[in-house]
Amino acid sequence: MKAFFAGSFNPFTKGHLDILARGLRLFPEGVVIGIGFNEHKTDPASADAVASELRELFDGVKGVEVAPYSGLTVDAARAAGAGVLLRGFRNAIDAEYERTLADANRLVGGMDTVLLPSRPELSPVSSSLVRELRNNGRDTSRFIPTQEECRRACCADSSAIPDIFI
Repeated sequence: MKAFFAGSFNPFTKGHLDILARGLRLFPEGVVIGIGFNEHKTDPASADAVASELRELFDGVKGVEVAPYSGLTVDAARAAGAGVLLRGFRNAIDAEYERTLADANRLVGGMDTVLLPSRPELSPVSSSLVRELRNNGRDTSRFIPTQEECRRACCADSSAIPDIFI
């Protein structure tokens, strides 16, 4: 079965990479990174830019696809051939939100969601935090994975914890 990992990924962080890498171990048929955008709130060009960046980041990584989409996530997941949604959460507040979203996706689209908790060392990392740091001139490189880190994390032995997360 293939999973659909949806988000804005603006930017894609090491926390996202951790969920993706662990998802690939659970779903050997692959994970589609779905870059969602709301045409009433988001410029479609920004979703396309994120998609282009992620395609480059995961170029050559087996099992990872990138697909920008609008509309309902469950519809995009089905169109991408996924049978389950993959989501991560950092804390209890995120978990409650994700549970509600999972219930809605099951009710509306009949699709289950697999929720993975973040690693403790990554729980403070969010795209919002990284954007705020960037906007204030701070270095964010420790939160953003390189192409090499993506390859190592997504191609590592399933029993190993890639050192980029330690």
